[in-house]
Amino acid sequence: MADVSVDEIPGAERRQAETTIPIERIAPNPDQPRRSFAPEALQELADSISAKGVIQPLVVRRHPEKAGHYQIVAGERRWRAAQMAKLHELPALVRDFDDTEVLEIAIIENIQRADLTAVDEARGYRQLMDRFGRTQEQMADALGKSRSHIANMLRLLTLPPAVQDHLDAGRLSAGHARALVTAADPASLADEVIAANLTVRQTEDRVRKAKAGQSPRQERGRANGDKDADTRALERDLSTALGLRITIDHKPGGESGTMTISYKHLAQLDDLCRLLSRDVF
Repeated sequence: MADVSVDEIPGAERRQAETTIPIERIAPNPDQPRRSFAPEALQELADSISAKGVIQPLVVRRHPEKAGHYQIVAGERRWRAAQMAKLHELPALVRDFDDTEVLEIAIIENIQRADLTAVDEARGYRQLMDRFGRTQEQMADALGKSRSHIANMLRLLTLPPAVQDHLDAGRLSAGHARALVTAADPASLADEVIAANLTVRQTEDRVRKAKAGQSPRQERGRANGDKDADTRALERDLSTALGLRITIDHKPGGESGTMTISYKHLAQLDDLCRLLSRDVF
């Protein structure tokens, strides 16, 4: 798939004509949400560049720390492949983008690529939220995604690192991972899914059966039936925003209830205390 055009992105009008830049003066974007580049695909692109050159110029901005150098906004795959093809210079469009626009463009470019991992996509969304204060609604509007898609992708970041690694490596699909988010032990269940080559539906069944076997204490709060969709959605959104497990028990027909925040280690508790203190004191 060709790299996405950035002409429609806010700020794209602030650009200069195409120029040629020595490849050693071009550096990748350190905030690039994409973390993995398939070697086989890069080699194919390098072979194509060796034969036909770089057809589509990179989009770069002036390096914020090195005079006379440039930072990639869009086209890191072409830059990597061009190095493999031993090119000495590359065609590029120099544009004036701030950090927010650079990250948005990098995310948009990568999201429109079929081989972007679900975790990389979720990490990009998280960067926009943490570094630039973007809400899920703002990201959905800017990126042409539904808010539910953004929320579901962000939930993947609550999975253990081992499960995220399976996602990055392609051993699990995003559908499998979404099913595992609500599991009591997602890492162990992920190993079972991979070993047995289970489908997403089979994985969902395993998660349901595991929940059915929970102790009465774990099942407390379910005596009055399953939670309504709004409560479950609120739990997911809060869990995603805080990076902690949130449980809401709302008394049916009433205005009161309890919200429980669970942490796995003291570092998470410290982070939560700092977050709360920042807004209170």
